[in-house]
Amino acid sequence: MPDSQPQPPHSSSSSSGSSGSSSSSGSSGSPGSSGRVGDPAALLLCGARLTDGRTVDVRLSGGRIEAVGTAGSLAAGGARDCGMRVDLSGYLLLPAPAEPHAHGDTALSAEDDGPASYEPQDVQRRATEAALLQLGHGATALRAHVRVGDVQGLGALGAVLQARRSLRGLTELTTVAMPRILTGVAGAEGLAMLRDALKMGASVVGGCPDLDPDPTGYVETVLEVASEHGCPVDLHTDAADPARLARIVAMAGGLRPGVTLGPCGGLGRLPAETARRTADQLAAAGVTVVCLPQGGCGGTDRRDTAPVRLLRAAGVRVAAGSGALRDLSNPVGRGDPLEAAYLLASRYGLRPEDSYDAVSSSARSAMGLPEVRVEAGFPAELLALRGDRLAGALSLAYSRIVVHRGRVVARTSAVREYCNSAAAAELGLPRQGRGELS
Repeated sequence: MPDSQPQPPHSSSSSSGSSGSSSSSGSSGSPGSSGRVGDPAALLLCGARLTDGRTVDVRLSGGRIEAVGTAGSLAAGGARDCGMRVDLSGYLLLPAPAEPHAHGDTALSAEDDGPASYEPQDVQRRATEAALLQLGHGATALRAHVRVGDVQGLGALGAVLQARRSLRGLTELTTVAMPRILTGVAGAEGLAMLRDALKMGASVVGGCPDLDPDPTGYVETVLEVASEHGCPVDLHTDAADPARLARIVAMAGGLRPGVTLGPCGGLGRLPAETARRTADQLAAAGVTVVCLPQGGCGGTDRRDTAPVRLLRAAGVRVAAGSGALRDLSNPVGRGDPLEAAYLLASRYGLRPEDSYDAVSSSARSAMGLPEVRVEAGFPAELLALRGDRLAGALSLAYSRIVVHRGRVVARTSAVREYCNSAAAAELGLPRQGRGELS
């Protein structure tokens, strides 16, 4: 019998945007899928394993999870048949990750000759390619921090917004407007650019107060503009100055729809008691911290990661992002949320469940997105990973199937082949691959 009963239709529309990504589309090419007569918007995920150990079928429709039942219970005999089946035997099914800290305007620019090009067509191409790369890793929503003002003006933002439109139906891309200077005479142009950026379509107010001659004034201006427009705030700060951070937190507390700070690597360099006191202040103000375990995004001299265990113990919501993606700040960045989760577990001692939460549920919450669970009624934003336990899936994370708005939008398949081994056969060791090498 179904564990989660079918829900009434929701207002959310199913995706009807562009065809699939370079990895795959939801209409063909999915493992174990076969076309069936029925509702073309429906998708049945068969034989998936959940983190609690159950093996289930999951029916998706209208961009949401319609029903979850024991394996085989939804395959036939229901109120209506499904339009598509995907065999997820051998896969772990999870809420999809989200990327709360990307840099679409500079991504994939490390190998350019000279500074990154801010020609709109170059920015759009890089931002689109980076978003698809991260979608292939599993991130069905991204928050891109985009510089405005200075030499790039609003051109880079316009290009990323164009990339957002072209990606509709594949992934959700939101933009953070990042002016460099907001105070004094020099800040007047930055403030005008920030207001224009919000009119253009940026949905989050951001920036780096550490770079302004008056960091406190910068934050005051950001919060004022955000309050006027009802926008969330997402600021870059190293958080190495506890007094400055305390002022930011005091100003930010209570702002709705919320304030996010990152990467806050400087917190890890503070004395233990000072860091604990600062963590308590962040928790009391309801500020979210987005850490970057794969490396910083502001220069190679700052590679520290925020003290995630200390922050979580104080009650701070901690999410994890990827940061720089193969730009001058991190020329080898992968943009993989599962690598961020792996590092939180392996290097910083979080449980695998808490590590994955940082790149999924907590990341979505930081971005103002609805919660996702593998239960009826929740958004169909899902990631299937080869494996049967979360720890093992995070360790390898080879094969991935990504579901956005109820359809498969990307697939990564890994094949491993071995020479014939009698010892492996005798021991009954698991094999993944098409066959054996001769």
